[in-house]
Amino acid sequence: MAHNLLKGKRGIIFGALDENSIAWKTALKVKEEGGSFVLTNAPIAMRMGKINELAKACDAEVIPADATSEQDLENLFKKATEVLGGKLDFVLHSIGMSPNIRKERPYGDMNYDWFLKTIDISALSFHKTMQTAEKLDAMNEWGSFLALSYIAAQRSYPDYTDMAQAKAMLESIARSYGARYGRLKKVRVNTISQSPTKTTAGAGISGFDVFFDYAQLMSPLGNASAEDCANYIAVMFSDLTRMVTMQNLMHDGGFSGTGITEDLIERLTK
Repeated sequence: MAHNLLKGKRGIIFGALDENSIAWKTALKVKEEGGSFVLTNAPIAMRMGKINELAKACDAEVIPADATSEQDLENLFKKATEVLGGKLDFVLHSIGMSPNIRKERPYGDMNYDWFLKTIDISALSFHKTMQTAEKLDAMNEWGSFLALSYIAAQRSYPDYTDMAQAKAMLESIARSYGARYGRLKKVRVNTISQSPTKTTAGAGISGFDVFFDYAQLMSPLGNASAEDCANYIAVMFSDLTRMVTMQNLMHDGGFSGTGITEDLIERLTK
C-alpha cells in the first residue's frame, strides 16, 4: 500500500540491472510512493541489463554514466535537474564490482590494479557522486544520499576479499561526507548494511548460497529481501527520517545483533 511518502521528490537511482536488483525494486517503490527520478548505470552494465524496460515501467529517463568519471557525473546531475525540473531530494548509490572476485583471484594473490579498480567503483564513486552534487549545488536541503553496504565491512567473510575493504571505505566516506554535507546543506548521508540478497551481483560471489543460508539461520526475522530493502530506502528518502545521518543502518533481520540461534544450534547438533 502506498503512502505518498515521496510525493514531489526528485532523485537519481544508480545501479538498476535487472528485476533481481535492489535498485530495480527501489525504483518501483519510489514510483509507487510518488517520487520521480532518472535511472543511470555504466554503459557496459546497461548493455548487460534491462534498464530500459524499468524506465518504461516507471516513466523515467535513462542517463548513462560511469560513476568513476567526474565528467560523466557532472553531465548526469546537470541533465537530471533539467529533466526533473529542479534540484534533487534523493540519490541511491547501488554500485559494486570487484575484478578480483569476478576473475576468482584469492585474497593472498590479488591483482593490485584490480583492487584499486574495486575501490574506485565500489567506494570512491560514492564520494565522487556527492562531491559533484555539492559543486553543482544540485541537492535540496534535507536531501538524502544512500549507499548499499554489507557486514563484511566489519567482519571477515571468505571469498568476499577486496570488497570487504571497499565496503569499509564506503561506510567511512558516508560518515565523513555526511558531516560535511549536513553542515553545508542539511543533506543526509547514510549506508544500509543489507542481508545477503539474491541479486545478480550477490550471486556472483563464490559460496554465496552458504552465506545466504547461514544468515537465514542466524537472523531472528530471517534475511531481508530486496523488496524489504526498497521499502526501507523509501523511508530513508522521506521526511520521516530527516534527522538520521552518518549512520551505517543494519537491515539484516537481526543478524548483526545475534550470537547464535536455536535454528543454528539444531543444525549443528550431531
